[in-house]
Amino acid sequence: QVQLVESGGGLVQAGGSLRLSCAASGRTFSIYAMGWFRQAPGKDREFVSAITWSGGNTYYADSLKGRFTLSRDNAKNTVYLLMSSLKPEDTAVYYCAAKVGSSGWDQYRLYNYWGQGTQVTVSP
Repeated sequence: QVQLVESGGGLVQAGGSLRLSCAASGRTFSIYAMGWFRQAPGKDREFVSAITWSGGNTYYADSLKGRFTLSRDNAKNTVYLLMSSLKPEDTAVYYCAAKVGSSGWDQYRLYNYWGQGTQVTVSP
């Protein structure tokens, strides 16, 4: 199967930046897309960004375009989420996910594998 491990979360002041990493292992050849989701206390899990593994096409939540950037390192089977100009409302647990099927990329229920999550806290 596929295993995902996130890292890079932590505490940052508003306006700062963080770079999250997600390393995939196992049957990585089966991955169609990898995505990032986040969940704040009392809120639903929401889509952040996704990338198709083969084509490298990236997708972003409209509200995050211009601040968050998704990239990948094929050799390391790793995706990165660079978060800039962070705001307190960005505080959440950020999850990396992998999708096997080729249909859809912005709904968390379509993803097959999940990392453990990494906490991002943005202070005022």
